[in-house]
Amino acid sequence: MIFLPVWWLPAALAAAVFADAALSVRPPKFIRDCLHGVKFPENYWWALVAIKVVGTAGLITGIWVPGIAIAANVGVVSYFLCAVTAHLRARFFTSAFWVNCLGYLTFSSAILVAQLLLPA
Repeated sequence: MIFLPVWWLPAALAAAVFADAALSVRPPKFIRDCLHGVKFPENYWWALVAIKVVGTAGLITGIWVPGIAIAANVGVVSYFLCAVTAHLRARFFTSAFWVNCLGYLTFSSAILVAQLLLPA
């Protein structure tokens, strides 16, 4: 069996979170609809971009400092748990919830578990 180096785990998640942050700067319709659907105030949308950029920075730093990668990944998982909670409270269950929100939560959770279980 071929094993990949462990650094690719935070790198893959960082790429995904950065792409999400970049999309959120000028949100396309599906992101705007999602944020309106969960009743997230527009004047705070900038905070979501900032959180994602900080998460990306932590994940990239974590490539060289493993403890930072795990801490940043916990933050990303927490962010998407909050997003799931917002969807549940608003009863907003469109494809944005099933694909984007739960998809990112599953991906970041799987990376976190892999980081914890794989030897450094």
